[in-house]
Order: sequence, then structure tokens, then C-alpha cells
Amino acid sequence: MTLSAVKILVVDDEPPIRRLLRVGLATQDYDVSEAGNGKAARESVKAELPDLILLDLGLPDTAGHDLLQGWREEGLTLPIVILSSRTDEAGIVKALELGADDYVTKPFGMNELVARIRVALRHRLQQQGEKPLFQTGGLSVDLVKRIVKVDGREVKLSPKEYDILRTLVQHAGKVLTHKFLLKEVWGNADDVQYLRVYVRQLRQKIELTPDQPQYITTETGVGYRLREADL
Repeated sequence: MTLSAVKILVVDDEPPIRRLLRVGLATQDYDVSEAGNGKAARESVKAELPDLILLDLGLPDTAGHDLLQGWREEGLTLPIVILSSRTDEAGIVKALELGADDYVTKPFGMNELVARIRVALRHRLQQQGEKPLFQTGGLSVDLVKRIVKVDGREVKLSPKEYDILRTLVQHAGKVLTHKFLLKEVWGNADDVQYLRVYVRQLRQKIELTPDQPQYITTETGVGYRLREADL
């Protein structure tokens, strides 16, 4: 997929937002189409499948969550990035659990949005052939040998700490909700504080300054995100 071929559908009921996105994304050579409501969005997806959807949760005719859930239940696997208000943490978490790939909160900067789009597109491609060696900055994780190194020095992790890091590596650049991580690592645990304790311990081992992490960042009220891999 080349950048010039990437088609993005913007689903938002505010014309100024759609205009801002159309102009801003066009400067990055994205091919942008628009839909102002859920009905138009469904028709647009059926008429010409985009490569990525930017979806506002507050649509006039259809709840954004319902639209997202419907697409995922129909088997639509393309990346969907949510546009949300900064205060709607519950709505963001619900969207991620329904299958959204990422989110940005309004007001957002175009550089931030473009970065999220690129990560979402890359993540979908990487799922087709996961690389056994992950590298970002001074952190490296060998998923085959289960070896973790920081600046060339091997770091010993507990099984649960490694399972958390492995899950983050497999979705590097993407925010993972507390619920998702708990299910992936513990199966049926639901105590977020339990997860926080392990993430704190993990940061103590891999971060230069654990209180100001550069690798595992906190998405307040949502979950955690591992810095994406170096190219």
C-alpha cells in the first residue's frame, strides 16, 4: 500500500471538522472522502471500501459505537480511528473494546492525527507477518528467545511482566485497554490495580526514568501504549 493510494473516509457531522481534515490530510497525499452521518457512512463503505475510517462517535442519526460494532460484526477489518471529546473516557474505552484501532481527542493537531493514521495502517500490515525481533530506542524484545534488553543489557522479567510486555509489543503503537490486557495476560482478572502494579514493576526494569516513561505510556482512564517500533 503506497501513501498516495490510501483512501480515508471521514465520518463526522460537523462540516468545519470535515473541511479541516480534508484539507489537512490532502497535504499528506491521502485521498479523502466524507460522510456527515451514519447512513452516508454505510453507503460510502459499500460503494468504495476505504483503507481507513476516521469515525466521530457523536453522529446525529446513528451512535458511533453502533456503527463501529456493525462494521466489525460484518467482518470489516480495515483500521478505524475514533474522533472523540477529551472528556469521554468511557466512550473511548467502549470503542476500543468494540474493535477501534486507536483514537484522537478533539481538539487535535494534524501531526498527531497523521501519526495515529500511520501507526494504524502499519499495525494492520504487520499483523500479516509478525517480526520476531522488536526494537524501539534502546529497548529490544526477542519474541522467539524471550530475551529483553535495554541498551544492550539483558533484563530479567517475571513471567507476568514478560507477558504484559509481549502483548504490548504485538500491538506496538496502539493503545490497549486495561480490560484487554487483563484478559490477555490473566484470562479472567478484572482488577485494574493488579495490572498497574505489574506495569509499575515493568517500568522499573526497562525505563531509564520510570516516573517519566518513554516506552510504556499511560493513556489516562483508558490503558497503556508501547512506543512503536523503529523503522
